[in-house]
Amino acid sequence: MSQRLRHLTTLENLPRETIERLLDRANSMREATAHGTRKLDLLGGRTVLNLFFEPSTRTRTSFELAARRLGADVINFDIGFSSTAKGEELFDTLHTLEAMHLDTIIVRHKESGTPDSLVKHAMSGVSVVNAGDGNRAHPTQGLLDALTIRNHHPDFRKLRIVICGDVRHSRVARSDVHAFTALGAKDVRLVGPSSLLPAEGELEGVSLYEDFDQAIEGAHAVIMLRLQKERMATTDLPDEAAYFERFGLDTQRLARAAKGCLVMHPGPINRGIEIATDVADGAQSRILEQVGNGVFVRMAVLAEVMGR
Repeated sequence: MSQRLRHLTTLENLPRETIERLLDRANSMREATAHGTRKLDLLGGRTVLNLFFEPSTRTRTSFELAARRLGADVINFDIGFSSTAKGEELFDTLHTLEAMHLDTIIVRHKESGTPDSLVKHAMSGVSVVNAGDGNRAHPTQGLLDALTIRNHHPDFRKLRIVICGDVRHSRVARSDVHAFTALGAKDVRLVGPSSLLPAEGELEGVSLYEDFDQAIEGAHAVIMLRLQKERMATTDLPDEAAYFERFGLDTQRLARAAKGCLVMHPGPINRGIEIATDVADGAQSRILEQVGNGVFVRMAVLAEVMGR
């Protein structure tokens, strides 16, 4: 059995056994809490801190719900009113927080590598969980996307998975690729304008496409990525309507995929830019399912790193 995690900062190089254990535990958490309607006391007396240097209501709320459903106390650290806004060094803030005897710090930061730096400089037994750092990693999103797919298609070796949009700047896409390939996926396709795709060879086990119609043929799952409007200027497309025409997911394009293809999106959605409303709200959409799975995945991660 693979060793228990103390921290979770990335899915890169994480063993398949560890990922499967976390996914299995997430489904066990679903059953144990009667789909989230009953609390557990697994982490009673423990304290979890949400340390978000970037705004993210969805992810922060999901982590908070996960911790509270496990019986932990939760503190949301307001960066806007903290001493970090006055120039205090990040690691001084870390040591100050450690002195308050926290058990886990959940951190989101615009700089890639910040969670690993916190792990390196931590002086106590505190665990660090990455809630998104720069363009590098968003491990719990990768896990919840893998769980969503696995609950419908258990064998990743048989799947064709498409990730479309601004892949180059997406920490979600990187964590998804690491999760899917670790679970055995052999056909992961990244699609977008050339300026929004990663460099050739940057991500192992994937193929790059600029033709969405070609890439989606026979796909079993398609994950649409949010397009930041400031990125539009880096493409060769004149406006959002032109982007949707080439890289948006509508019913006609979805019809090229395999029957029952799962439609996913990490949110928040730009309707009519990345995805048509009737597809986002349609029968094949698993977007709300992803949101629900996110809470159970984060419960599994918190229980794992805190050792119960």
